[in-house]
Amino acid sequence: MTDQLPHEKGFHVSWDQLHRDARALAWRLDGKGPDNGHWKAVVAITRGGMAPAMIVARELDIRMVDTISVKSYDHQTQAEPRIIKMPDRDMASDGTGILVVDDLVDTGKTLEAVRAVMPNAHVATIYAKPMGEPMVDTFITGVSQDTWIFFPWDMALQYVEPYRGRD
Repeated sequence: MTDQLPHEKGFHVSWDQLHRDARALAWRLDGKGPDNGHWKAVVAITRGGMAPAMIVARELDIRMVDTISVKSYDHQTQAEPRIIKMPDRDMASDGTGILVVDDLVDTGKTLEAVRAVMPNAHVATIYAKPMGEPMVDTFITGVSQDTWIFFPWDMALQYVEPYRGRD
């Protein structure tokens, strides 16, 4: 077998699939908040966590939504994470009652940075790779470490060659 480029073992997620998976995440989190089952706020990890966080906030009727911006990728190359925007400090504090949402945990480095500033937050992702799973409290779908996930905001409609061989 030949070595594969990241895009050759790809998992393509449509908008419909993302929506279904984010709703499944919300259902899994329903009633699990520390305040009689309720969450104080949702904090989306930008940029990938914004769409899932919006869906989770809608499904769970959470009106307080904020973001934390962590830069850890330069295109498809992962670097050391750096927080470039914090959520409202009065609201987020140490993370107690806060539901942090992201699209994917890969190595867990981004979530390490988030947990350093909000150690008591509940972290939820739609997808999780094995290296990052220990950093997540709740996730929906596990994928292999060598799978590259293509999210709908990363794609355009175009022809793609078959995984094996040619047409």
